[in-house]
Amino acid sequence: MNKQIIITASLFGALAVIAGAFGAHALRALLSPKQLEVWQTAVQYQFYHVFALLFLSTFSRFKNKLIVGTYYLFTVGIIFFSGSLYLLSCRDLLGMPGLAVLGPITPIGGLLFIIGWVMLAFAAIRNK
Repeated sequence: MNKQIIITASLFGALAVIAGAFGAHALRALLSPKQLEVWQTAVQYQFYHVFALLFLSTFSRFKNKLIVGTYYLFTVGIIFFSGSLYLLSCRDLLGMPGLAVLGPITPIGGLLFIIGWVMLAFAAIRNK
């Protein structure tokens, strides 16, 4: 198992639990239903990719560049996709309507997720 991947997944996992609880309790009265839905989407995709990172850590013994690349794609994807959604959902609450410029970051994060999943498939195909 790869210690770096597990630590990254653990930190993102803890943050996802905190973000989920924060959204369900502290933000429920402060955000609109649409904003809460955006927040929840960020939490869900963060968790999906935390589990993907943990799965990825089991392949680390192969020292495969595709696995390392997938790790970075998932990690940056979480930051871009979920991070931008967290900020976008709270931009009114924060009094920062200018955060709307982060909108294009979200699909870049999604694209990083997709490329990561494809790269993982290539890693599996190449593994003998």
